[in-house]
Amino acid sequence: MNAPSPDISILMAAKNVGPYLRDCLDSIIHQTFENWELVVVNDHSDDDTQAILDEYAVKDKRIRPFMSEGQRLNPALKTGYKHLLAPLVNRMDADDKMPPYKLQVMFDAYEGEGTIVAGGTRHFVDNGEVGDGFLRYDQWLNDVAKRGSHYKEIYRECVFPSHCWLIHRNDLDRIDAFQNDIYPEDYDLAFRFYQLKLKVIPIDRILHYWRDTENRISRTWDEYKDNRYFDIKLRYFYVIDRDKSRLLALWGAGKNGKDLAQLILKRESKFHWVCNNERKIGKDIYGVVLSNEQSINTLNNPQIVVVVSNPQEREEISVELRKQGREEGRDYWFFL
Repeated sequence: MNAPSPDISILMAAKNVGPYLRDCLDSIIHQTFENWELVVVNDHSDDDTQAILDEYAVKDKRIRPFMSEGQRLNPALKTGYKHLLAPLVNRMDADDKMPPYKLQVMFDAYEGEGTIVAGGTRHFVDNGEVGDGFLRYDQWLNDVAKRGSHYKEIYRECVFPSHCWLIHRNDLDRIDAFQNDIYPEDYDLAFRFYQLKLKVIPIDRILHYWRDTENRISRTWDEYKDNRYFDIKLRYFYVIDRDKSRLLALWGAGKNGKDLAQLILKRESKFHWVCNNERKIGKDIYGVVLSNEQSINTLNNPQIVVVVSNPQEREEISVELRKQGREEGRDYWFFL
């Protein structure tokens, strides 16, 4: 008798994760939702990753290991994607863990094609304490999941961590799934969810335990060193949200503002630039004369990109723009 077709395919790449892989696989096996398959692709590991995968595949036929047809993460995901059997897809990282309710909660919340279920995450470490940066990131991600503000805040940081969503394969096909060889791959995919205008079903629960290690690719790959990701943000901003009939205003003239200004000037020659630094107001930088922040009030229906790193200042800017009747995600966007 044939086994029933799975409802959820979990897609996972694995590269030299021997010390963590058993914890990860055990957390999947112990899901309260049982009708899943795990398609796990070994990205040419040189430790005991493959031996562990083979061991678990014997114990649980729902685990299906493959060898990557290429090198690095995206080719591994592309390899695995071809082997998925279920209509619904979730991503997983091989050094992380799932809470036992994860798949059931997402499956129960899912509303059909054209929707994506997204939830919260929590970092952990094997020894010591999680760093403040990751704690702040977790808090922000979980607030986004609680409010369902994914698209409004997408230019701040990746609002759909690669392991915290459930989506139909047909919708993934519509955005070419893992065909883009762009990193960070989860952020690029998040923008394509946004571009497709998928309806987000927010889940106000922790759906993933995210392990922080010294050798995670966000720490070791060159593609992740400049974690502001201005290039990918601007690329999608100009495709999805930029309205050339509206004047673009850039808020912030520190290092981040200057770097973003140079990227903007490659796309358009004129924009309004403001800051709160009295020494810079009135100066010509890259051919643009800086104005004070109050000049935003005089602009007719601008699109405002805010590049201010101080959290308190960002909140003050947000309050002021809302007082002016401006809406985040329509009239202004935070790029940090």
